[in-house]
Formats: sequence, C-alpha cells, structure tokens
Amino acid sequence: MELSAVNAGDTAFMMIAAALVMFMTPGLALFYGGMVRSKNVLSTVVQSFFSLGIVALIWVVYGYSLAFGPDIGGFIGGLDWVFLRGVGLEPSDTYATTIPQLVFCAFQLMFASITPALITGAFAERIKFTGFLFFTVVWTTLVYLPVCHWVWAADGWLLKLGALDFAGGTVIHLNSGMAALVAAIFIGKRRGYGRDSFMPHSLGMTILGAGILWFGWFGFNAGSAGAANAVAGSAFFVTHVAAAAAMVSWVAAEWVVQGKPTALGAASGAVAGLVAITPAAGFVGPMSAVIIGLAGGVLCFFAIRLKTKFKYDDALDVVAVHGCGGTWGAVATGLFASTAINPDGADGLFFGGAGLVFIQIAGVLATFVYSGVLTYGILKLTEKLTGFRVSEDDEAMGLDLSQHDEVGYNL
Repeated sequence: MELSAVNAGDTAFMMIAAALVMFMTPGLALFYGGMVRSKNVLSTVVQSFFSLGIVALIWVVYGYSLAFGPDIGGFIGGLDWVFLRGVGLEPSDTYATTIPQLVFCAFQLMFASITPALITGAFAERIKFTGFLFFTVVWTTLVYLPVCHWVWAADGWLLKLGALDFAGGTVIHLNSGMAALVAAIFIGKRRGYGRDSFMPHSLGMTILGAGILWFGWFGFNAGSAGAANAVAGSAFFVTHVAAAAAMVSWVAAEWVVQGKPTALGAASGAVAGLVAITPAAGFVGPMSAVIIGLAGGVLCFFAIRLKTKFKYDDALDVVAVHGCGGTWGAVATGLFASTAINPDGADGLFFGGAGLVFIQIAGVLATFVYSGVLTYGILKLTEKLTGFRVSEDDEAMGLDLSQHDEVGYNL
C-alpha cells in the first residue's frame, strides 16, 4: 500500500495510544511494588520495568513476524518479517490500513511487553532475576506469540473460528492469568506464608499504579480500533464505566463480607473492571459495559478466596484479577456483543447470536490448555537451566539486596 494511504489523524491517534499502553507497564510496576514488603519493592518493580526492554528486542528480531507475519497453518506467523524486514512506513494491506505498519508494530509491541510482566505478580518476592529473564524470553516466544497469532492475525485459527477479542482479554489477561496459576503452584509458597505478615508496604504506591493503569487503558482499548473512529470512541467510554462499576461492586462486596471498605479493594476492583471489559470494549454498549464491570468486580473479589481454599500463593492476585477477569470478559463478549456497536463484530446471546458464546468458551479453553501446559514445561526448563527460586537466606534478606544489591528506601 502507498504512503498516500496514510491518514495523519489516525497515525497521531495510534502513536498516542501506543505511548499510553507503554506507560501501563511502569504503572503495573508501581501497582505491584506497593503490594509487596519493602525489602522486595525494587525487585518487583524492576521485573515489570525490564520487560519493556527484553520484549522489545524479541519483537524487533522475530516477535512481530511470528505474531503477525504470513500465516503457517493458523498457528504461528512465518519468518518473513524477521528484523522487521519489509515493515516500514507504508500501511499494511491487512492491519490498521490507514497508518504506517511500523506504528501498528509499535502499538502491538506495548501489548507484548506488559503480558509477561503481569505474570510476575504470582511469584513475587521469591524468584531469581536470572530465572525471570529466561522465563520471560521463552514464555513470550512459545506462548504469547502463538496465542497472539491465533486471535489477531488475519489467518489465525481462533479468529477464523469467529472468536472476538477486541483488545486482549484472551491474548493478554486470560493467557497470563493461567500462566500465573501454574507458576504460583510450581514455585510454591513464600517463606512464612500463612504465618508471617505479608501486608502491602505502600498502598499509596499501589493506588498511583492503578490510576496510571486506568489512564493507559484508554489507549489499550480505544487504540485497538486501529484508527480514530466511532468504534474507538465507544471503546474509550465503555472502558471507563466498566472500571468504575467494578470498583464500586468490589468495594461493596468486601464491605458486606469483611465489614470495611479498603483502598486496596478499590484499586483491585478498578483493574478487574478494566480487565473484564478489554475483550468486549469494541463490541458492547455502555449499559452492557456497566453490567460486565459490576459482575467482574464481584467475581474477581470472590476469586481471591480460591487461593486460600486450594492453598496456592498467588502473591499479588494475578489469577483472580487477570485470569478470572479475562475469562469473564471473554464469555461476556459472547453474551453482550452487538453489531449495532461494531458491524465487523458479531451478535452475542442477548442480541440474537446464540453461537458466539460457545465460540468464546472454546477460545478460553484452548488458551487455558495451551498456556497451562507450555508454561509448566517452560518452568521446568527454567528450573533446570538457571534455577527459579531464590534460597531461603536470600528470601529472608529480601530480593532487593540479594538480587540487586540495592534497597528501595534509604531513610
């Protein structure tokens, strides 16, 4: 496609959206960093922050090609675009056809960067930095890139099946949530878990991180329209009201169950709503988004209790918020999607399309199985080659000192 096809407004919009999504990863670092103990704040923050660097290199060398390159069997892209060969200023014939393909590539890079960072919350306060690095490279390559291709590439098998995922409910949240569950079980509980205090050291930092995530999520969801158009405007609005609804419903649920509302509950509820609306953002109207948010807040709140029942240590509740929230969002898309909002989508169960919800469930199950099995294999490989968990002495000392020879606070 010629350079003359580039639309200046769409290009500016997508560059801003990409920058907003990039800002979410430092926001996640703060969100997670505030929830751990002070002796582990730097190690937690740097795992998210470093994902921006390591995934960018993967993306440039081969990641974009495997995710969006010419299709191989509906499962993965080919190597035609390695080192971004042929990816330039001309728009793609297939993806976001009014902006330079390099801008589309940049936007998708920011999605890839935050996904492995989400997983780190499950094994916070007990993982070697070398293990984190190895796991991130291999997991991004073998899990994220194929699932991304299934769902968003033009010939991906889930896209061809009819599955809808506007901005990453399956690709990012459900995928990372399942990986987090496997990782939390595999690595085991933190030293002293169930006996010692594991209170967040800075809820102010967590609230700030949640606010940055909320702000960045407008780029995450609205930008997934690929242009500054009506669908982007709708996605922008429903993103906000879903987050607001989930924050209210989460706090209401904990108020009833625990007797008091909490700041952490407000922050977690908002993020749960953002996760839940992500796959549906470009396909549902405002009232559907409110329902998705209200239900998402309550479901994710009660999902946190599963780790007590099943005795696994998901340190920062990745499974409950991203795994459960992403699953609900994917299924809810099958219920509430409407072609009146987006003619390129499909009608969900409540709008006359009975089949979509079953397709969405099939996508959920396929991602659960693939991500779960591959993640377990990658964890075993990581444990063998680099080691995954720090020693008991290093864990007691804190990962800031034992892994980085630094401290978060000099008071």
